Amino acid sequence: METHLKIIGALLVMLAAIHVIFPRYFNWEKETRSLSLINRQMMYVHTFFIAFVVALMGLLCLTASKDLTTTELGKKVTLGLGLFWTVRLCIQFFGYSPKLWRGKTFETTVHIVFSMLWAYFSGVFLWVCWCGN
Repeated sequence: METHLKIIGALLVMLAAIHVIFPRYFNWEKETRSLSLINRQMMYVHTFFIAFVVALMGLLCLTASKDLTTTELGKKVTLGLGLFWTVRLCIQFFGYSPKLWRGKTFETTVHIVFSMLWAYFSGVFLWVCWCGN
C-alpha cells in the first residue's frame, strides 16, 4: 500500500499544480467581472488554499507513506483522507449538473477520469485505514 500512497502523493502534487491554470482556462477575468471584489478575490484565494491543501496531502503521502500504513495516527489520518475523497467523489455526481459534461466528449472524459481518480484515492485511503498494509 505504500506504493499506492506514493502514487497518490505524486498525483495530488500534480493536481495542486494544475490549479495554476484555472483562472486562464476558465476565463475568470471575464467571468467574474460582475462579482463584487470580495467574491472575486475569494475565488482566487480559495482556489489557492485548495491547491495548497491538496499539495500538502500529496507531500504527506510521498514522505510519510510508511507512517500512514503502520501507525495509529496514520490510520486516523488515512480515515480522514478517505472520507474527504469519498465526499469529493459524491460531489462529482451530485454537486455538478450533468449538463456540464453530458454529450460533450472532452468534458465527459474529464468527468470519468476524475471520478475514477477520486474513487482510487478513496479506496486506497480507506483500505489503509481499515486493513493496514
